[in-house]
Amino acid sequence: MSDAAATLQVDVYLTPEDRLEALREDVRRGLTASPKELPPKWFYDARGSVLFDEITRLPEYYLTGRERSILIEHAGDVARLTDANTLVEPGSGSSEKTRLLLDAMVEAGHLRRFVPFDVSEEALRETVAAVAREYPGIEVHGVVGDFERDLLRLPEGRRRLFAFLGSSIGNLTGGARAQFLTDLRSLLVPGEALLLGADLVKDVHRLELAYNDPRGVTADFNRNVLRVVNGALAADFVPERFTHVARFDAEREWIEMLLRSDVGQRVRIADLDLEVEFAAGEEMRTEISDKFRRHELAAELGAAGFDLREWWEDPAGDFALSLSFSAAA
Repeated sequence: MSDAAATLQVDVYLTPEDRLEALREDVRRGLTASPKELPPKWFYDARGSVLFDEITRLPEYYLTGRERSILIEHAGDVARLTDANTLVEPGSGSSEKTRLLLDAMVEAGHLRRFVPFDVSEEALRETVAAVAREYPGIEVHGVVGDFERDLLRLPEGRRRLFAFLGSSIGNLTGGARAQFLTDLRSLLVPGEALLLGADLVKDVHRLELAYNDPRGVTADFNRNVLRVVNGALAADFVPERFTHVARFDAEREWIEMLLRSDVGQRVRIADLDLEVEFAAGEEMRTEISDKFRRHELAAELGAAGFDLREWWEDPAGDFALSLSFSAAA
């Protein structure tokens, strides 16, 4: 690795104004739907990001630790099998676990470029600066965008590895997940790879406990979406009037998080000139987190044009990392 300074570039395709307009659209559509819902991406203002980081350190939330243990064991295998010189990470956040992959690519002598991709320009610029300091001599090309909208704007390459970690793929359900995988496949050239983190179907009690921690951190995180709407759209939600609910849907094999109105209440969203009635006991969905089985995820990857080559699970069978390659058209 060269001692030269890293080359830095940040492309911004999602401005604060774009984010505000997207929030307005999601809130208007979601709060006038039946049943009501709000997308999980609006959990993440500065406070929400801190709360989620706290969640990942809770003993009940096994996902982060299990994924990290697999990366520690197999990051070198990923670098060797892909021969990738560029690491792309949609939904990069702080990129902590990604450093295990970057280190493995450095050790293999391949690393030339890192492309973090995130909706938050502030968080992404922090990540870009930190990685540039830690890995001198590489190109760091950050992209600010929404991966459901701006995925195809990522910079081109010929030896890219896409790392979509944390089982974020589970937040995309049905057609949205199929579209994401298809779009990603169209972006990759044959031989480029996808490393995908997936939470697996398991004991219902353990699944639900991961989203119902006794300290109430997840409950506070869930209610944070109401604070985001209050701050951005001059709404008057009282978060304390909503109870956090997380339950496993055995038929669909997903966890859904909801906010249950404790009382009958009317909420005004001033910036939308919208008033919304909540009945006592009414539930509003804020997140779906799909849980996976190997054969089902392999089928989804295959339908999108990926060739599943490796599947690594932690010893308890809680979590998996899969490595797939873009098949020839």
